[in-house]
Order: sequence, then structure tokens, then C-alpha cells
Amino acid sequence: MLSSLTSPWPFAQWGVDLLGRFIKGKEGCTFLVVAVDYFTKWIKAKPLSTTTERKIEEFLFNSILCMFGIPKRIIADNGPQFRAAALRLFCNDYGIELALTSVYTPQSNEQAESTNKIVLRGLKTRVLAAHSNWVDELNKVLWSCRTTPSSATGETPFSLAYGAEAVIPVEVGLPSDRAGWHDDLNNEQLLRENLDFMEEVREMSRTRNMAHQSRVAKFYNKRVRACQFQVGDLVLRKAGLTNAYLHMGKLAPNWEGPYMVISIQRPGSYRLADFQGHPLPFMWNIHNFRKFYS
Repeated sequence: MLSSLTSPWPFAQWGVDLLGRFIKGKEGCTFLVVAVDYFTKWIKAKPLSTTTERKIEEFLFNSILCMFGIPKRIIADNGPQFRAAALRLFCNDYGIELALTSVYTPQSNEQAESTNKIVLRGLKTRVLAAHSNWVDELNKVLWSCRTTPSSATGETPFSLAYGAEAVIPVEVGLPSDRAGWHDDLNNEQLLRENLDFMEEVREMSRTRNMAHQSRVAKFYNKRVRACQFQVGDLVLRKAGLTNAYLHMGKLAPNWEGPYMVISIQRPGSYRLADFQGHPLPFMWNIHNFRKFYS
């Protein structure tokens, strides 16, 4: 089951993910760390040469905390960088909840995964058109994302973040009403009026976003197998999710176990234990196991 996550206010909840490996760019960068705010859809990204927990911590501090304040929650996958004790300590020091998604379920962090597709598509288009380095094109892609209305909110990330639309190149070549009728004497008053409407615009965008997520979840849940497990059920897990059977090649089993369901984190996400009662690390998604019949 797909259950979408919403943010109560701007910059309170961020989805973070890693992209790569890319062709080596400037300063040896082959990876990209991407963060998206669940409310405004504002995207931050930084090229990386390595993906250590220290690099992730620096990105979170410099690109999120110092620019947008301390968030309530950061959602990431189960990569080793995000599971590291140092990163958990960093989040604890600032009172940030670090939520890790179920193993092998990108849709658990659907906001970051959706953003990844947009960034990759934009990078591919610009790099192929300009025959240039992907690092050089990154800011242009991010600018495009920030000034394009989101299908979920109906607003641009820029306007939800700052209360007014950004001036884009087309307004310079073909002056818009805003540029053509600019008046320094009335500018402050107009800005105040924009700020007065800001909360109303944000509330309307939040309502549209929740309706959009509800439609997406309903469509997704119609297409998935309706199956739920209870605490105490025995299940088999896909063998390909670990490296235990790599040496067996095509002779490797398709399933391993059985394991016991010991807790339900949320619909479709479970914690498992082996027959000795030892809990398995991480949460596991329903798509990766099936019921065991003794």
C-alpha cells in the first residue's frame, strides 16, 4: 500500500537521496546528493566526489539548516551513509527526526524519487544539447525546477518559498506587466500585499497537494496486490535482496527463510526476525516477501 507523506509547513520535512555514478565531472564529482522540501517542492543539490556520511552531514548543514532552518524530519533510504552513527548523532544534536524508508522500496520516499527523475531528465536534456559537463548544467536545471509550477501544488517552488514569482529570462526579452509597470514608490506596498496573501496561497497549495497525493495513492493501491501480514506470521523473503547467494549464480534460491513478522511499522512495512528470535536490520516492504506455508 502506498501512503503519501505531507509536510505541515514549509521546510519542515525534506526527502534526501543520492544519484550516481555519473561520468566524472569537475573536481572528480561522480555523485549528486539531492534534497526536496515536501511542502514547497524546493530542490537543493550538490555534486560530490565521495558519498561519505561526513559529506552528507556537510550538505545537510550548509544547504538546508543554514538556509531554511532546522527541519522537523529528514527522510532518506537505507544507504550506509544515512545509517551511519555519525549522521544520527548530527540529527539528534539538532532535534531532527531521521526516518529511513523500507529496504528496496523507492516509493517510500516518493518525493525524493520523483525529484530524482526530474533532475536526471533535465540534466540529460541540457548536457546532450550543449555537449557540456553535467556539473556545469546543474544550476540551470535546478532553476528550471524552482520556477516551474508543480502539478501537485499548482504553484512554483519559488513563489511558495519567497511569496513572489522569480523574474525569468523571457520577461527580460518580452517585458511582462510586472517588469513594464515597475514603480519604485509602490514597490514596497506591492511586496507587502504579496506577503499578506502568502499564507492563503500556501494553504491552498497544501490542500491541492493533499488531494493530488490522495489520487496518486488511490491509483497505485488499485494496482498492487492486496495482501497484509500480521505479527507472528511466517514469511519468505526474496533471496536476491542480500549477497548471501551470489556465489551460487543461477543455482541460487529465489526465496529464503522463513522469517517471523515481529512488528508493523506502517501499512506495507514490517520488521522481521529469524527463527532464533534475532531481529533483522531495517524495515522490509511487503513486495519483497510472501507468506510461508509449513
